[in-house]
Amino acid sequence: MIRKTLSLAALATLAFATAAQARDQIRIVGSSTVYPFATTVAENFGKTSGFKTPVVESTGSGGGFKLFCAGADENTPDITNASRRMLASELATCATNGVKDVTEIVIGYDGIVIANAKAGPKYALTKEQIFKALAKTVPQDGKLVPNPYKKWNEIDPSLPAEAIVVYGPASNHGTRDALNELVMDEACGKFPEIKALAGDAKKVACNAIREDGAFVEVSEDYSLTMQKLLSQPHAVGVLTFSYIDQNGDKIKAATVEGQVATYENIATSKYPVSRPLYFYVKKSHVGVIPGIKEYIGEFTSEKAWGKNGYLAQKGLIAMPDDQRKSEAAKGKELPDLAL
Repeated sequence: MIRKTLSLAALATLAFATAAQARDQIRIVGSSTVYPFATTVAENFGKTSGFKTPVVESTGSGGGFKLFCAGADENTPDITNASRRMLASELATCATNGVKDVTEIVIGYDGIVIANAKAGPKYALTKEQIFKALAKTVPQDGKLVPNPYKKWNEIDPSLPAEAIVVYGPASNHGTRDALNELVMDEACGKFPEIKALAGDAKKVACNAIREDGAFVEVSEDYSLTMQKLLSQPHAVGVLTFSYIDQNGDKIKAATVEGQVATYENIATSKYPVSRPLYFYVKKSHVGVIPGIKEYIGEFTSEKAWGKNGYLAQKGLIAMPDDQRKSEAAKGKELPDLAL
């Protein structure tokens, strides 16, 4: 019986390996934040490695995890990018669907910025002000009420007398999760009215975004947000540092808690809204889909993710030297992720 089981397992592995040879191109999904970095690496890899250029899709971090964890067969992605860490529940879904060996690699850092067109007003914001502009309910007179703020100067007289119009990431984006964690949760926890809540009620109060038209969800990549900002100079958008870095002639970033979003401020965590970026590898595809280890090697090389690498020119904030060394080692050894 044991021998029969082993034989069936061997046949299944052989069948996957044989079928997978029909796909000779790496498939990558996930974060729209990581997308420009992954695309740049893929293009360089395709030109220099002898392997086909990987196919990279921008699906959002959450969408990428769903596709990645859907199964281990060749029709599922080999790698998923993320602007937040994989959740334990997502890793459990992977395991349930046969994706039992996953490796996590941190690739660098990025900052979340509140940006608007160069022609628009300047914004100097605090996390509390951002919360009051975006939250569905806000504290007033000792209770939570539907968000009444229509203009920024109604939140604070020092802010511009402009209508609150914010283009921000939809819930499938890791940037939305990071916005909740780094801004909304931190700010709302300081209000006594919200501190008094418990469990799900507190989470809803902190993370529920207004639905009265002041916040406009963008489920596509950030290029659409860019277009909206350029056509509506009074509007602001939730973007990532790489877009400011690449489009500084068109848009500008608000300060947050008095700090400017710069490479140095994000690298040293001085800028208060920064986060690590990741990609995840399906180990069962390594050695079956051609070029996966080589692609990882390209991404984790100093010429790519180093302080003076070609990804720095795209806006990626390099990790400290020792962290790059340890993450590059993970790219070679492919240790299993444990959450």
